[in-house]
Amino acid sequence: MRGCFPAPAVISCAASSAITQIVWGRRKDPLFQFPVCSSTSTSCCLVYNNNKHDVRRRRRWLSLSEASRGRGVSVGLQQQCECESESESREDNEWVVVNFYQFVLIEDAEAEVAKHLNFLKGRDIRGRIYVNEQGINAQYSGPSRDALAYVEWVREDERFANCLVQISAAPNGHAFPKLKLRYKPSLVQLEGGISHLPLLDPSMRATPLAPSQWRKRLEAVNGSTTADASTPNRNANYILLDVRNGYEWDIGHFSGARRPDVDCFRSTSFGLCQQEVIAADPLANVDKETDILMYCTGGIRCDVYSTILRQQGFQNLYTLKGGVSHYLKNEGPVQWVGNLFVFDSRLSLPPATYKPEAITEPNRVEFSENNTFARCYICGLEVCELRHRNCANLDCNLLYLCCMNCVEDLRGCCCSKCTTAPRLRPVLQGPHRYEKWHTYRDLISQSKSTA
Repeated sequence: MRGCFPAPAVISCAASSAITQIVWGRRKDPLFQFPVCSSTSTSCCLVYNNNKHDVRRRRRWLSLSEASRGRGVSVGLQQQCECESESESREDNEWVVVNFYQFVLIEDAEAEVAKHLNFLKGRDIRGRIYVNEQGINAQYSGPSRDALAYVEWVREDERFANCLVQISAAPNGHAFPKLKLRYKPSLVQLEGGISHLPLLDPSMRATPLAPSQWRKRLEAVNGSTTADASTPNRNANYILLDVRNGYEWDIGHFSGARRPDVDCFRSTSFGLCQQEVIAADPLANVDKETDILMYCTGGIRCDVYSTILRQQGFQNLYTLKGGVSHYLKNEGPVQWVGNLFVFDSRLSLPPATYKPEAITEPNRVEFSENNTFARCYICGLEVCELRHRNCANLDCNLLYLCCMNCVEDLRGCCCSKCTTAPRLRPVLQGPHRYEKWHTYRDLISQSKSTA
């Protein structure tokens, strides 16, 4: 996992605001004309008052029906009303994380980047927005006013009008350290690049399944209750393929999904028949007509990798539309175990973040010696919090799960060797992020001078 994820921060599990999902239709009327309110409280209800006091506190979140296309767009009010005790400035201070991608031909990608940079001047946006001839891939954070203004501007371009946009709460402010908006040869990092893949041909990608369809497929195999997640599904006509990293599986996955033996998506090689990894390949010796159900966090990794599998001869490929985040928003944690790993400073989001009202009984998971789910990477005991942390050794920076006993014993490091490293950062307690090294270097120097 070294080098695969930047030095992250964590947030408290208390962040349970629902996520709003948007499917952009081809409509020209303003996005924010609908009276939509929201709250983190589950006891509130929707209010449609139009007096000046309420208008000032309205939110801009809405959900457009996935079936809508053209100007006849149906609007679903997905959020709950704000509590009366909330501050009047809540809307301006509300921070969100936005994710979307679209595979589409962009003839002059450099000019497209310049357009986006120009629009974002003066706006408080941070994140990763990559553009090339195959499309766009964006994950960014910011105050809702700026974040949603950018989405609205992007969807005015017919090439991006129908992309699925996913919006989630960022209660601690920015989830990314800075803005990276640039041309990038590969929208997703994979060994050998992806520019040669037929990503613009929908027939070469896996068939997308709506969250409700995905749930039915899993329930047909696993049953209506959660099965032992440590046992991979070996149905002869069905393979559930987790197209993520192993450490993502360790804090959450679909029941029956095998843990991927991958530390960085770049090195994924499922179905490529490499003898040295055949034992860890869930697609090794699998009939090419077997149904392969693929899932990842937001969908883009499955779209990319399914084209590779299609070229390898796999015929029946299916992917979860919008990924796990879209599924949890629509179906809740049915057939899902644990939290969802996200590639921003929040790191881990519980299912309640997406659909609070859907939470019922906790998932029952049988732990075994071969099951790394919710296990400390050091001692193997079950962790009390499904959230990774970075090794305190800056030159290691390993992302790992750790119980509090091992955190204390190893002073926030992943192993005893790292505890003697020259660039050792202090142990982080609670939902904090590591700062730049010079912050700790100066503090250490001051401490030594005082001593």
